[in-house]
Amino acid sequence: MVSLIVLFGISDNARAEKKKAYPTFGKVHRFDPALDKILSKTAKLEKLAKGFEWSEGPVWIADGGYVLFSDIPHNRIVKWQEGKGKSVWLQPSGYTGKKKFTGSEPGCNGLMLDAKGRLVMCCHGDRAVKRFAAIDPKAKLTVLASKYGGKRLNSPNDLVFHSNGDLYFTDPPYGLPKRYADPGRELDWCGVYRRDSKGELTLLTKEMTRPNGIAFSPDYKTLYLAQSDPKAAVWKAFPVKADGTLGKSRLVHDSTKYVGKIPGLPDGMCVDKAGNLFATGPGGVWIFSSAGKVLGRVDTGEATANCTFGDDGSTLYITADMYFCRIKTMSKGMGF
Repeated sequence: MVSLIVLFGISDNARAEKKKAYPTFGKVHRFDPALDKILSKTAKLEKLAKGFEWSEGPVWIADGGYVLFSDIPHNRIVKWQEGKGKSVWLQPSGYTGKKKFTGSEPGCNGLMLDAKGRLVMCCHGDRAVKRFAAIDPKAKLTVLASKYGGKRLNSPNDLVFHSNGDLYFTDPPYGLPKRYADPGRELDWCGVYRRDSKGELTLLTKEMTRPNGIAFSPDYKTLYLAQSDPKAAVWKAFPVKADGTLGKSRLVHDSTKYVGKIPGLPDGMCVDKAGNLFATGPGGVWIFSSAGKVLGRVDTGEATANCTFGDDGSTLYITADMYFCRIKTMSKGMGF
């Protein structure tokens, strides 16, 4: 059994950090007047912490008032709290094997709380979805998914829960040492899966070449999926059937023309109560209406991985490569 090392204090002054004015950066592009009801014209992107190699998967922990997020290459989960700054919450995180990991992304990726407030994480290096029994790095871990049809998953990437408790997650090969060409791959596709209350996995679609970010609409009748394929950098929406499976997809937006011109690919996402989609992609965070209309984009200047709502539900926390940042909105995320 591999022991879990819990460290605190990435920086010497993390505990001493007090509430302060953070440096602002980036730019808000306004493509439609409707954005003015979501982001005020004075909204600024704040840089809360830096020094990460690839930050991902933020989740708001209301009981304690802090954010946990992944720093994948460093195989750790980081905690950020107002007035205290950053600290390491868990290390190792996504890879707990004894052998040296030879790839670049061993750590956890997407993080999410289930209906009982337990932390669930997509573990790249261990090729599994795991759940803590509590929000405690020393709590018991349970493997929720690691195989489909007797074959190992690629490397679970991002996840979301349906209102009925079913877990939906994506499984591209980014956590494998050689990714698509890795000799350890056992599945010939990159799938999107559902884990039901009995623990059974259903393959929902092989349609997405590189399935990544995942989110539900407020009524749970639509599942949004991001595809981080530079040849087809798109977001799609799938109707969710009564049995939890997916219907025929529709294109939400194609950002392929921006690939290589501005940093990033379609990645993590979240949805507000009004159904607006906040999706990381080329440039930063794209904001779409529930009908799929592009309203605006929050540019970070970096490849931007993921976002989530926190505080009272109106703060959008963003992981952007080496940065952890936030911007205040005038909307509220699902669940607040």
